[in-house]
Amino acid sequence: MLNNNLKEAIHRLLPRVQTPAQYMGGEWNSVVKDHRNVRGKLCLAFPDTYGLGMSHHGLQVLYSIMNADPQWACERAFAPWLDFENELRKANLPLYSLETFTPLVDFDVVGFSLQYEVCYTNLLTMLDLGRIPLFSRDRTLEHPLVVCGGPGAQNPEILAPFVDIFVIGDGEESLPWIMERWMTLMEQGGKSRVGRADSPRPREGERGGGEGASKPRLDMLAEIAAGTTWAYAPAFYEPEYHADGTIAAVHRTRSDVPRQVMACTINQDFDAIPLPTRPIVPYVETTHDRIAIEIMRGCPWQCRFCQSTVIKRPLRVRSVETIVQGALESYRNTGHHEISLLSLSTSDYPHFEELVKRMHEVFTPLGVNISLPSLRINHQLRSLPKLMQGVRRAGLTLAPEVARDDMREQIRKPIKNEDLYEGCREAFKNGWQRVKLYFMCGLPGERAVDLDGIIDMAEQISVIGKQVRGRYAEVTASVSNFVPKPHTPYQWNGMQTREYLQWAGSYLRRRCKIRAVRVKQHDIECSLLEGVLTRGDRRIAPALLEAWRRGCRLDGWSECFQPHLWWQTFADLGIDTAWYSQRQRPMTEVLPWDHVNVKKGREYLEKEQNRSLVQLEVMANAE
Repeated sequence: MLNNNLKEAIHRLLPRVQTPAQYMGGEWNSVVKDHRNVRGKLCLAFPDTYGLGMSHHGLQVLYSIMNADPQWACERAFAPWLDFENELRKANLPLYSLETFTPLVDFDVVGFSLQYEVCYTNLLTMLDLGRIPLFSRDRTLEHPLVVCGGPGAQNPEILAPFVDIFVIGDGEESLPWIMERWMTLMEQGGKSRVGRADSPRPREGERGGGEGASKPRLDMLAEIAAGTTWAYAPAFYEPEYHADGTIAAVHRTRSDVPRQVMACTINQDFDAIPLPTRPIVPYVETTHDRIAIEIMRGCPWQCRFCQSTVIKRPLRVRSVETIVQGALESYRNTGHHEISLLSLSTSDYPHFEELVKRMHEVFTPLGVNISLPSLRINHQLRSLPKLMQGVRRAGLTLAPEVARDDMREQIRKPIKNEDLYEGCREAFKNGWQRVKLYFMCGLPGERAVDLDGIIDMAEQISVIGKQVRGRYAEVTASVSNFVPKPHTPYQWNGMQTREYLQWAGSYLRRRCKIRAVRVKQHDIECSLLEGVLTRGDRRIAPALLEAWRRGCRLDGWSECFQPHLWWQTFADLGIDTAWYSQRQRPMTEVLPWDHVNVKKGREYLEKEQNRSLVQLEVMANAE
């Protein structure tokens, strides 16, 4: 049910913006349904650019699942680039879905996938441009339900004033349940929007903001929260603070909502969860122009720094034949010439050798490359280069994280340097040209020798390349600044200071002697902001809103990021950012996210943190 008037108005703006095709819709395999023939309308809103959002496998999964049900129309929207946002505002036009040019406010449910905390301002931009009141309390039954999920929902408190429902855990079962429940409640209240997609909507500023959420809407939110264990409605939870600013408790304001919010976990056979075999093919270049097949969810390892290994438990795998057939069908439906086998640790897939051989048999004759991200450094790495015939061989990407054995014991990532070096040697022999290594700096207990190890390892691999190929191999050591994440054993640790991270980056660059080796450190200011947004509570929300009002947009993009605006906003509002991000917290302290109980729970995390403290003491005594 196309909104032709809005579509024509948008098309008049497109000659004035970069990459206009990202705002036009109509891509191959996109699904357009007549809104008059469906029960409800859902917009999957990705709070970042089209290029990133269309590369996100989870969006394709949910889009496929929801549109497979004839009662729902599922469409997409993305955060506009700065130029297009300005054009929309100047023309007083709303943000819309790409399938039917429907304004976001006219959907029944708008679901955001939060992949990165620094993108929180993009959510505000999309709500505002979509003509949805920013605050949950200002929405009525005439507004869509605003739902958020993804890694950024693991600490939901900063976005609590702006979001109706947070979904914790897997989305394949939770999103259809939310959609069904919300539409049933809307229909029972006589507020169904079926057939009313073209009804006029007030423009920004025309709708009174002080009326507050209606009681029927609050009751409906409560029914959703009370109907399951994994839906968190922040409107019904109220924090209490000690005099020193720490949290005393988080109280429920209604007894029918859960005291502890648990994670939704798919327990059925993973093969039964359908792969998106008709993924949308963008008309423009995106970050990952390829087919993505999730071969395994979860990780057999339990690294202390890693949030993903916590929130994606338990380990679930697809069969080789399901993967191969899904990839083949996706290829036939897209024409992509690269397939990426996705998981947190792809080479830990239990049938990895059989899978790679089968993929090679099927896709090499078709001229299709297979990419294998997230390879684990173990004895198997030595045999992988010979095994991976038909795999694109420009560069090998590995994540040792740290370079010394005692620090590996601390972070619980048991790998061996000899496996890494021999694996790289075999890769160079079999045509690989470059290696990219992912490391972290600022980990608990980090010493100068740990930084030395990063350079020593990168240079040793470059030397191995010279031994094999006659010239130093190009090696990039990509160093991220460690941010302790919620629901990990390190959640009580403080983040390192700006001064330390600047020193560490400078030290690494000075230490590097081989020109073929490059050190790239993640933007320190962006990491510091991530630390505040990751570890904050509801008292950070006003700063988020104010920074957005002052012009903070697309903060994950270096060309858009304005750290001075953020730090000035925090200062003007009297927020001590170091108290949130850099303070070591006692294990007796109530954390902002404690009422969101992810997988193994706090008891397990406390045990692992205590073990890490003992190991840190041993490391210190050994110096």
